[in-house]
Amino acid sequence: MTNTPIDPRHEQWLGGQLLLLDKPLEWSSFDLVRKVRASLKYHLGIKKIKVGHAGTLDPLASGLMIICTGRATKKLVEFQDLDKEYLAKVRFGATTPSYDLETEVDKTYPFEHITEENLLSCFTAFTGPQMQIPPQFSAKRIEGKRAYEHARRGIKAELPAQAVVVNEIELITHQLPDITARISCSKGTYVRSLAHDWGQHLKTGAHLTGLIRTRIGPFKLEDAQSIKNFEKNLLEM
Repeated sequence: MTNTPIDPRHEQWLGGQLLLLDKPLEWSSFDLVRKVRASLKYHLGIKKIKVGHAGTLDPLASGLMIICTGRATKKLVEFQDLDKEYLAKVRFGATTPSYDLETEVDKTYPFEHITEENLLSCFTAFTGPQMQIPPQFSAKRIEGKRAYEHARRGIKAELPAQAVVVNEIELITHQLPDITARISCSKGTYVRSLAHDWGQHLKTGAHLTGLIRTRIGPFKLEDAQSIKNFEKNLLEM
């Protein structure tokens, strides 16, 4: 009786790999994990393998995600605590219940009084340690259910404020009512809530119209690959 040789490619992925991937817009974080797992099973014939991610991204956000396979999934918690950096597009003068484009605009406000000086002063006020209330449309659990499940049924839940740290906010472009800002922050920070709070601070409304995660700790989006290239590379192994 001869032992079947172990495919070295299987050992490589089961032993543990760290992937930097650019999550496509409108994909959930789990969609990306599921696609990686399915690709490894289909292209390499791996029957069972653990795949996990180090921090979710909303479906309406794109950008960097850290995906680990096999035994490397034990290290995911190490990456979850790292600071994050985002490129956020914000529109002033209007609010939505979800604080982004998942829901329709519910109220509009004047925004013509906002100046670049106002914006920079606002950013200074929201830099540093702070208590932030998560969006109603979030994955926070309330009585065993996700907050967004309550919100989609029209039930407003009480979400406790959580401690976060915003390290830096840089104004990249501004052509009001739209601006783009670079935000460096701690884990657990909701950029949607930050945009909403800016609107209140500036006596208007605001919501997120786009979000790209550009960095997780030392890992950068420019070093990430698309899911299409990931599959292509698997085929070439």
